Amino acid sequence: MKTIKIGLAGIYTIVLLGSGCTSSLRPDSIPGESRLDARATGAELASAQEKLVLNWFVHGANSASLPSRDKDFVRQAIERKFNVELNVEHMQMSNDYTNRLNLRLAGSKAPDLFMVDGGVSNKYIMDRVAMDLTELVTPQTMPNYFKYWITETELKRYQVQDMFRRAPVPYPKRAYISYYVRKDWLDKLGLPIPKTYEDMIETMKAFTFKDPDGNGKQDTYGFTTAGSGYSVPIVFPEFYKNGIYGGLMLDDDMFVDGTTDPRIEQVFTDLLETLRLGVIDKDWFLQKSGEDINKAVQGKVGIVISGGAMAAYDHATWSIQYRTKEVLRQAGKPEEAAKVDWQPFHPWADTGVATTTLPGAPFLFSSKTTVEKAKRSIQILDWLASEEGFMLTRFGIEGVHYTRDGKKITIDPVATKRDIADNGYFLAVYGFFSQGDVQTLGLEVFQPDETERDRKIFEKISSYVFKPSIGTNVAPPTGLDISSFRKEMWRYQARVLFEDKSAANWPKYRQELMTTHRGKDIFEAYARQMSEAFGRTIGFRAEP
Repeated sequence: MKTIKIGLAGIYTIVLLGSGCTSSLRPDSIPGESRLDARATGAELASAQEKLVLNWFVHGANSASLPSRDKDFVRQAIERKFNVELNVEHMQMSNDYTNRLNLRLAGSKAPDLFMVDGGVSNKYIMDRVAMDLTELVTPQTMPNYFKYWITETELKRYQVQDMFRRAPVPYPKRAYISYYVRKDWLDKLGLPIPKTYEDMIETMKAFTFKDPDGNGKQDTYGFTTAGSGYSVPIVFPEFYKNGIYGGLMLDDDMFVDGTTDPRIEQVFTDLLETLRLGVIDKDWFLQKSGEDINKAVQGKVGIVISGGAMAAYDHATWSIQYRTKEVLRQAGKPEEAAKVDWQPFHPWADTGVATTTLPGAPFLFSSKTTVEKAKRSIQILDWLASEEGFMLTRFGIEGVHYTRDGKKITIDPVATKRDIADNGYFLAVYGFFSQGDVQTLGLEVFQPDETERDRKIFEKISSYVFKPSIGTNVAPPTGLDISSFRKEMWRYQARVLFEDKSAANWPKYRQELMTTHRGKDIFEAYARQMSEAFGRTIGFRAEP
């Protein structure tokens, strides 16, 4: 069997499903518990200490949910090993997540550990909401974290406001960004898979106006995405068309902020024309993350974009491929279900679909928590960063959900479905700290229910070209807040699309962003940090 190497966040890798009945795993029934090595994380010390109640608030897919305690073998293992009662609250990263976290932090129920995106973390650090990590996150306190996932150089470059109050969660070194198209709709309309931007627009038109699902109605769209009510995602093909393939880019020793670059004027000019064609789902701006994929599954749109390698796999029951088939089967349309075929494509596959990855979302500790709780959480995090913790939160229990022969891991899809998928895909919640690549641990993962179609999809999306990243995490100068700047940027962009309905004012708006809202100061600071990291001069052009 051909190997598929997996380098995805937890939600993309754990849901490897088959069929079976439900069961519960008692705390005393976890196979391999005697093989768990507690020494590397200080678990023996923790178990000898008083029991602590820990409250965590982390990023996790809204489609995932934690099961009852008797079925939550991860929580059982953590609570037994570290003498804690662990309460985990999770939400998908969004404005709703940030608003709820703000309420927690301002009140009496502040979580001990929490996650946010990079911009928001900068604000929390400025406001001293986050605890100092100088004595908490070190190679001595987190040996597995530093051994496998994050270098000391990366950690140093990750700091903001000249303070050490955040640290990155392990992250995948490779992304799998791709557009996906309903090839069965293309076949019905006699169209090929798009190869160019112009092809993509023509496909959107056909999917909108030529009744690709054959129901006699014009109730489908060409493309959709999720703006969450405030942003213009850079996944629209008009960004690529105009040379914007990432948020932060390096172009001939010049730093480029992709979403405020002068080229945005032409991006929005082109995007407004596409919107006027009526081929983009009218709900795209208000949709939250995940709702765009639901539209695809429901047969409402024919093109979406995803960053998951298994987004269209046959055997992954959360994939758009599997779920679209299920919707049609349940609607009594088995023949249509059999023809469903979501296929990857990208008009810029040979020139650059994105930048290579850098450390992403950080974890922080509330300044309201105790040092004891922070230290115990650090012990747990480092165990999650170990091979043992990684495997438990990524694939489940050895001997139950997978077997192991040296570095070869073979998934049991029946047990995985029974204990994980049918219990709310709950590893996607704990997987917030096991997002790194399995190859880092030297592992090869075999999935018995992989299809030849799955392997061809993986081969294709693995061939896409990625542009170099800016090479280092960057931070605003002390006292400036990038999240506030982005809010103003999104406000101007929304004005262009929905009020002005013209990009003619973008140069004026950009000038205000660079001056009044301090964008020039922020991005020149980014360029200086890059210069220091690379040992050569990196510039930034505030003027077009």
